[in-house]
Amino acid sequence: MTKPGSPQRRFGAATMALATAFAVVACGSDAGNSAAPAATGSHSAHAGGPSAPPQPLRAGERFVELKMPEAYTPAPPEGGGTDEYRCQVIDPGLTKAAFLTGTQVMPENVAIAHHAIVYAVPPRGVALVREHDAKTPGLGWQCFSGTDVKGADVEEDEPGAAWVDTWAPGAAETLFTQDVGHKLEPGSLLVLQMHYNLLATDGKPAGSDRTAVRLRLTDGTPQTRELVTWPLDAPTDLPCAADESGPLCDRAASIADVAKRFGPEVGGTADEQLEECGQSAPKPGDTQTCDHPVPAPMTLFAGFGHMHMLGRAIKVELNPGTPKAKVVLDVPQFDFDNQRLVKLPSPVEIGPGDTLRVTCTHDAGLRKLLPQLSKLPPRYVVWGDGTSDEMCAGIMTVSHRKS
Repeated sequence: MTKPGSPQRRFGAATMALATAFAVVACGSDAGNSAAPAATGSHSAHAGGPSAPPQPLRAGERFVELKMPEAYTPAPPEGGGTDEYRCQVIDPGLTKAAFLTGTQVMPENVAIAHHAIVYAVPPRGVALVREHDAKTPGLGWQCFSGTDVKGADVEEDEPGAAWVDTWAPGAAETLFTQDVGHKLEPGSLLVLQMHYNLLATDGKPAGSDRTAVRLRLTDGTPQTRELVTWPLDAPTDLPCAADESGPLCDRAASIADVAKRFGPEVGGTADEQLEECGQSAPKPGDTQTCDHPVPAPMTLFAGFGHMHMLGRAIKVELNPGTPKAKVVLDVPQFDFDNQRLVKLPSPVEIGPGDTLRVTCTHDAGLRKLLPQLSKLPPRYVVWGDGTSDEMCAGIMTVSHRKS
């Protein structure tokens, strides 16, 4: 699990722990490696169309289709802003163990769906989730930090929860040819975390949503390998453009604004990242990097690059600057509306002594070009849960191996 005393990084403030102690060190700004600005993608935040039809079932697989219990109309949090994170329970009704070999999240209201994460809660955590859901008024509960259920969250050793799927605009079901999958124990529950973006309506209600999730399940074999999600993050320290000014162009003021909108845990992420990266002070710039040592033998199968609307490019490299250097994820022209899991041409074996470096390039100049952002005041952009904030996450799909 996570190294004691070491804060964990988040995708949408969703923390994730592997089965070993992952330490995050040796990060920093890398302005010298800044990529040339890529052609602007749609970056609309909501240009996604309807979900693609399912790929055919393979031998031994079955579909289980689930929906949110009822439609939900999102509203911004009490701290202000235009983003809501809502968790809801969906029960796959498992009476025996199964492996999740494919997932398709299908938002009903794509105009407000920013991203979704699916968590698997093992049977020993089900009562905690049910109790939390029952005592929270309304449908589901607000959840900026993972499931936000004490004892049944992804940062918990026991009973914990596992991050098993990520959806963002453009994402489709990704199938592996290898005998692999996320293991679900009988009696497990799924928690669907939806990030709703109300930026286009200035935080006003923008209709309801009843997202569906289609699971591809198989009983597996003794040889089936269990998949684990490992997010590799880097700081975001993007200053205002040279021709911009305003109160939020101050880094401390911007962090305080993030904390007001999403709470102190999310607000503290920007400085926690610097500490985890061994960086004594922020290094403002368009491009940031972070080196993540590989703590245990594992196989790398795929990667998913996530940023927000100011994202230009994201890359994950294995052992950069060495004879063994290899690019394992490369999105040279990031498009918010076309985010998806990218399979490696063939799995890559990694282990202790290896390093994975994530590099992200953002562009403050995009703020004036995007209608949803152009009406907001300029800001020094740091890691935050809002669509007007930013992230840098290379979300890798791996499987542990014994040697």
